Amino acid sequence: MATVCLSNPKSLIPSSSSTSFSTTIVTKTIVRKQIIVCKAENNVSNFSPIISKRSLSISVASSLLFSLTSNGIFQANAAILEADEDDELMEKVKKDRKKRLERQIIISSSFKEKGYLQDLVYKLSKVGQAIENSNLSAASSVLGQSTDADWVQKVNSAFNKFSGSDEEKTEIDSFNSSLSSLVSSVTKNDIEGSKTAFLASASAFEKWTTLTGLIEELKGL
Repeated sequence: MATVCLSNPKSLIPSSSSTSFSTTIVTKTIVRKQIIVCKAENNVSNFSPIISKRSLSISVASSLLFSLTSNGIFQANAAILEADEDDELMEKVKKDRKKRLERQIIISSSFKEKGYLQDLVYKLSKVGQAIENSNLSAASSVLGQSTDADWVQKVNSAFNKFSGSDEEKTEIDSFNSSLSSLVSSVTKNDIEGSKTAFLASASAFEKWTTLTGLIEELKGL
């Protein structure tokens, strides 16, 4: 920014041979003002911001380096988290596979317990046919008079041997509760109650065999 100063302040004052004392004072005042204005303008020029190509390049390079570093850290952290998730998933798959193999070994070697469950399938089939024909006396002859019957105890022993998860145990409880209602309804000659209890018993048993994998081992399901 160029500095503009008046080189001849006296030119602002009319020439006269009879310059008074007051005129002299005015001239000095104008000179002082010019000096102050020139200094102020020079100061403004000295403090004007100057950005060199080198400083601009350094600033851009620093920003780019920070961006690359931040992205690298983020990607590294994401890769670590993904690796952890993969490890957890693989560990879960291994455990599930191990459980299935162990379950299959138990099922393959438990001929007696599978026999109890196969007998249950036949009993439920006969009871269902009897209820459908409104022949509750025939259903009662298959079920017995209480859930303390020997065949019920054998079925529960098989349930306990093949069950491992809470979900499977929940279906066992549902089956036993429904079976108790079925025996009670048949004994009371309650057709509608017998139908409802039979459907609940059959449904719980089917869910349990699906969860344990025994649905493929038993005939008639």
